Amino acid sequence: MKKQPVTLVTGATRGIGAATAQMLAEAGHCVIGTGRNRPEHAPGPFYEVDFADPDATAAVLARIVEEHEVDHLVNNAGVSQSRSLEETTVADMDLHYAVNLRAAVQCTQAVVPGMKGRGRGRIVNISSRVVLGRADRTPYAAAKAGLLSLSRGWALELAAFGITVNTIAPGPVRTALFDRNHPEGSEAYDTLLKTVPGGRFGTPDEVAAPIAFLLTDGAAYINGQVIYVCGGASVGAAPV
Repeated sequence: MKKQPVTLVTGATRGIGAATAQMLAEAGHCVIGTGRNRPEHAPGPFYEVDFADPDATAAVLARIVEEHEVDHLVNNAGVSQSRSLEETTVADMDLHYAVNLRAAVQCTQAVVPGMKGRGRGRIVNISSRVVLGRADRTPYAAAKAGLLSLSRGWALELAAFGITVNTIAPGPVRTALFDRNHPEGSEAYDTLLKTVPGGRFGTPDEVAAPIAFLLTDGAAYINGQVIYVCGGASVGAAPV
C-alpha cells in the first residue's frame, strides 16, 4: 500500500498557502501547516510560529521532523511591503530577509536529511513575478530573487538524492494581502491590471494547482525550473 505523502506548507493560513494546503489535503496528502496564528479549520497538523524569530523557527522545525516524515516542502510563508528604494529601511530589509529567505533556508535544512534518507523529495519555493522588475518593491523583490536563486543551486546539490527543487513565481493574485496593497478601483489596481494580457488577476487555486503538480511523480524530471503563474504578465520580461 502506497504511503500517504506528508507535505509541509509554510504560511498555510491564507491566500496561496491556504489554497495549496486544502488542494493537497483533498488529493490525499497529510498536510502540515505553519503560521503565526492557528486557523479555525486546518486540513492537518498545524504549528504556530513566527518565522521572523529564528530560534522559534528552529524549535518548531525540530518538533515537526521529530513527529513527521516530511516528503514534500512548500516554502510559501512570506511578507510583502510596498517600499521604494528611498523609503526602505534596514528594518524592512531584515524583516523580508528573515521571513521570505532565511526561514526558507531553515525549513529546507530541516527536511532534507529525511528526504535524502528516503531517496526522494519535492521542494517548491514560492517566489514572485516581481523578480523581473517592479517599482516600489525593494525589500520584497530582493528576498524573492534570493529565494529563486537558491532554488537553482539546491536543485543542483540535491538532484543525485532524488530530490527536485522548483520555483513558482506568481503574478498578481487576488489574496487578502493583494487587496490591501491594491484596493479594487484604486489607481494601483487599475495600473497593475493593464499589465496582465488576460485582463484579470489570478486566484490562489490557480497557483496551488501547479504547486501540487510539481509534488507528483509525474514531475520527477522537472528540476531547477521557474514557472511564472501570471496570466502572461511575465512575457517579454522573463529571460528566454
